[in-house]
This record gives sequence, structure tokens and C-alpha cells, in this order.
Amino acid sequence: MKTPAQDIILAPVITEASMAGIAMKKYTFKVAPEATKVDVARAAEELFGVKVAKVNTITVRGRYRRQGMHGGYTAASKKAIVTLKPDSKGIDFFESMV
Repeated sequence: MKTPAQDIILAPVITEASMAGIAMKKYTFKVAPEATKVDVARAAEELFGVKVAKVNTITVRGRYRRQGMHGGYTAASKKAIVTLKPDSKGIDFFESMV
């Protein structure tokens, strides 16, 4: 069964570093851990109506955190940096924040 695009791209990542990439048409998203680069590219094209040039993915390990004498790990996640083609329009959500 094909996974819907809304289940692949979960949320935008809003940091200083990710906002600096908008000028170069690089947008950062939190994605599903099992999503591949091809899945992320198709989902971005479907959701935002843009042309994707390439996708870089980063798996973020869970961090060790303590609460008193008890310790555990936060949830691991995955991020994707989507680079658009030069002739593609930007993503409106990010463009309105700059």
C-alpha cells in the first residue's frame, strides 16, 4: 500500500540554520523514519507543487535524558533537507516567514 504524502512529511523544521537555507531554495522537514529520499521527493512535489532537485536525509539519534535518578532516551527522528530546482517556485509556508 502506498503511503500518503501527509504521512511522509510530518512537520517543518524552524531553526536559524534552516531559515538561512531558504535563500538557496533548501527547505528542512521532519519526516517519517522509514521514508526514503525518493518518498520525500515525491511527497514534497505532491504537497507543495514544486520541482525537487535533490534530497539529503539525516537520522537523529535519541538523546539520553535524566529525571532524578531515572534515565532514558528521547525518541529518534529523521530530517530531510529538500533542495528545489532553480526554475521552481518556493514553498509559501517558508516564504511568508522570511
